[in-house]
Amino acid sequence: MATPTRIAGTAVAILLAAQLGACGSSDSPGTQGAAPAPSAPEAVPATQPVAQRAAPPPPARVATARAVTPSFSFTAHQLSAGVRKRVTGSSWHRGCPVGLSGLRYVRMGYWGFDGKAHRGDMIISAGVVADVRTAFKQLYAKRFPIHRMHLVDSYGADDFTSIEADNTSAFNCRRATGSSSWSQHAYGRAIDINPIENPYVYANGTTTHSASRPYLDRSPYRPGMAVRGRVLVKTFDALGWGWGGRWKPARDLQHFSSTGR
Repeated sequence: MATPTRIAGTAVAILLAAQLGACGSSDSPGTQGAAPAPSAPEAVPATQPVAQRAAPPPPARVATARAVTPSFSFTAHQLSAGVRKRVTGSSWHRGCPVGLSGLRYVRMGYWGFDGKAHRGDMIISAGVVADVRTAFKQLYAKRFPIHRMHLVDSYGADDFTSIEADNTSAFNCRRATGSSSWSQHAYGRAIDINPIENPYVYANGTTTHSASRPYLDRSPYRPGMAVRGRVLVKTFDALGWGWGGRWKPARDLQHFSSTGR
């Protein structure tokens, strides 16, 4: 059996050893600066599937501005009270070979020399409405240029003034150039198209309009001209209309008529 003295000595030894161990953990030269014991590694979670990156949205469609070509327009009506009043005493008067009831007021589209679509007006015989619609629809489709298209009444029903304005027109109750007979315009059965580019050429090869002189030479072809084998002449040829460019000795290059006169 251990004696009380031996037990007391053992307890003192244990107490001293504990104190020395505590001091060595901070001040003992043998242990100062030593790396701390590694801690236990953290638990690594199970690998998770990587979420797929969301696909970028499709690029927004950018609206592309497209020039819309106006469709050909054509209307033909009996002369309204306003139009009758406008033309009476101007392009029409009592004694004309056709009455107002035999005429039609037309509004239709055409391409100008500016490359833009326009609408013009014209008075024609009721009997040629279908032909005129067909002809000008084809000219529109081919973008044949027309300088302007107004009633001759816009120029006082004066043929010379209308020509000077390069105006395409039809009805005008007047005599044929150099004749006492009625012109086909007096019946609404003839149309003069681009009269500056297509002048009336006298037998001696001259014209009364100075702006038309460069067009006495029909070559090379220039926009708006009436030339054999080109779109304007071919269009009216297909309808059986006559062209004044085939007349001799004088030639009326602007003139197209359903009767050939």
